[in-house]
Amino acid sequence: MKFSKWTFLQYIIRRAARRQGFLDPIELLARLRSFAQPSEVGEPVELLRAGVVFHARGLINSRVIQYNMDWVWPYWVERQFNPNDESFIPRAFSVSHINLTHRNWTALGYPDCEEFPLVDPRGLLTPCLDGWSLDGWVCTEGGRNLFPSRCLSGDQRQDMSRGLAITTRIQEGGLILSSTASVELEGGMPVCVLTLTARADGPAWLALALRPANAEGISFINDVALSPDRRTWTVNEEQSVVFSVPVERHLVSDYGHGDVALHLKQAQARAEIEEHGAGSCDHGMVTAAALFAIPEDGERVLTARIPLPHKTPVLAQNAWADLRESACMLQCPERRYQELYDAAITSLILHSPDDVYPGPSTYRRFWFRDAAYIIHALLCVGLEARAERALRRFPERQTPLGYFRSQDGEWDSNGEVLWILHRYQELTGRKLTADWRNVIARGARWIMRKRLSGKLAAPHAGLLPAGFSAEHLGPNDYYYWDDFWGIAGLHCAADLVLGHDADMAAEFTRAAVDFTASVDRSLASCAQRLGGPGMPASPYRRLDSGAIGSIVSGYPLQLHAADDPRLLDCAEFLLKACFIDGAFFQDMIHSGLNAYLTLHVAQVLLRANDPRHLELMDAVAGLATPTGQWPEAIHPQTRGGCMGDGHHVWAAAEWVLMVRNSFVREEGDRLILCAGIPVRWLKEGRPVLFGPAPTSFGPVSIALNPVSDTSVEIVLRTAWRGQQPPIDVRLPGHEPVTLEQSTTTVIVTREELPA
Repeated sequence: MKFSKWTFLQYIIRRAARRQGFLDPIELLARLRSFAQPSEVGEPVELLRAGVVFHARGLINSRVIQYNMDWVWPYWVERQFNPNDESFIPRAFSVSHINLTHRNWTALGYPDCEEFPLVDPRGLLTPCLDGWSLDGWVCTEGGRNLFPSRCLSGDQRQDMSRGLAITTRIQEGGLILSSTASVELEGGMPVCVLTLTARADGPAWLALALRPANAEGISFINDVALSPDRRTWTVNEEQSVVFSVPVERHLVSDYGHGDVALHLKQAQARAEIEEHGAGSCDHGMVTAAALFAIPEDGERVLTARIPLPHKTPVLAQNAWADLRESACMLQCPERRYQELYDAAITSLILHSPDDVYPGPSTYRRFWFRDAAYIIHALLCVGLEARAERALRRFPERQTPLGYFRSQDGEWDSNGEVLWILHRYQELTGRKLTADWRNVIARGARWIMRKRLSGKLAAPHAGLLPAGFSAEHLGPNDYYYWDDFWGIAGLHCAADLVLGHDADMAAEFTRAAVDFTASVDRSLASCAQRLGGPGMPASPYRRLDSGAIGSIVSGYPLQLHAADDPRLLDCAEFLLKACFIDGAFFQDMIHSGLNAYLTLHVAQVLLRANDPRHLELMDAVAGLATPTGQWPEAIHPQTRGGCMGDGHHVWAAAEWVLMVRNSFVREEGDRLILCAGIPVRWLKEGRPVLFGPAPTSFGPVSIALNPVSDTSVEIVLRTAWRGQQPPIDVRLPGHEPVTLEQSTTTVIVTREELPA
């Protein structure tokens, strides 16, 4: 568009806005951007699009929910809209009403299927992405109702014994309802299965309720029809719910007549509505209830099956068992840690059907940033085939100029891709094939070209341009996070091409050294400005919670030594200024406790042999949901999710990596063993096992066998790909030991405390 045309368009927009009494949008946008460093990309279109969709749902919520509080709403609404609840948020002039207090859900599914049904904390099942839901109720003839979403307490667990299932049990007085949701294969196609079991202390009905809402808000149901044999609902003329037995009583309502729940105790209205096996609503607010009598002093069981819209048959019939068995195993005496590790492995498997996804719902899309950590976790627990499959999708996302693009304005992605490719080669022991060479070279040279001139008379000289980077760091800026990934990417690219092009490897190494010098000069100017070595988020920021991005230099990149003052001072600042109840609180965007970012700090402490890493691990374990998941950001008061996906796969990946590094981690050319093992595990007197864990030297299995109150036998089972590397055993509370060559068993004794 020519400048003159753009100027004219600006004039029209401004004049139209002012005539209607609105703020000038052009001036407002300029003001907003003035708070960020000038950048070629303002805000990534993908995030803007996601935000518009998110708040569009919130607008619908604001038009429906608050005016119909006599409906039975999902758990988050029942609490967030309740003035007597700690989760209450006043609505006032908030245009958009969204879930900010209980963004907790657990994904279901089957390996290599793209569909992830969700279960909320009270068992509400949403079979399809952003769709309608199914709920279970118990309703007595006397007018008592058990609505799980209105119960403050309930028991929920994840069952991984035969596949993947979520069981929720709710009890109130003499009414009990249990629900179990899972995904099974029928003829190779995935089917979501919901089983309800109800008991009552008097005449009552089990109700399967069709709800036009989910954990995000309203999801329209335009029509529902009950089949002539009374065994199938057809919803919106395309999806079906199949009952295990015929419906005994059937209620349908629309927006004008209110929630079907309102008719449960109105016999006359109920009889009138029962004459119709179908219902529709112009507002998209159909509700329905299929009723089944509960035998007196007995229980009623109902199963509903919902076919999922998966396009191709799944061939692996025993996929869950096979994949879990192939993954690195943990055996420890602490039940919660064991459950969280097993749940995290399950989450990694579930969310790597081809691409890897950082979440089943809000984040069911691709970012290189999340993918690097998730694929690293897959590699570190031996699920290399799934990691390799995801990596094969990377080249198609590289632009002709070499940029690995998941969204514009994020300059960390190229470094992340080159780093994870290098880790793949290290952890598997297999060289990348020749077709990767051009991909790697173009990716590295993009970093080199993208850097700013080192001759600028400014603290950002030689760094990557200002960009959006990770959203939790703040507005557009010259983020050290991007730079550290860029430096690591160049070093990794040099190593990846070394075997076939020594000159190119030297070129990339020189670029990495020069890049490092620019960052060191910039950090030195920050140290002078701030009066300490701690690394802020960018050369122009004070130390704030955005500095969490700068510790990437220590974990996972290890660009800085474990005892580097810049790294440790940054971590110390974060611990003192940005932690609540032992967990990192991110003020920016997330405004919640972050499990995965807390573990980033814990990893830095672990490398530094600082015992506080275990305090952070324990805090993160305490933040997990009963099903062993973490929302991306957690409300510091309600402990429910307040931002992002309610089942955050990056957090699951970080838990796996934290456990792995507690047992075995690479530190340069050495292996460090057992540095993060809680001493309390050994007091049980039972073996602690981990492995086989891939390392850059070959797979390692570790067994810790307490032999007395003061000593522990450590037994290794290895398959080195070359000579055994130097190995340091650093079991907390015990004397450090360096293993001799070919040693596979060592006894470590408890350290004597000074008198």
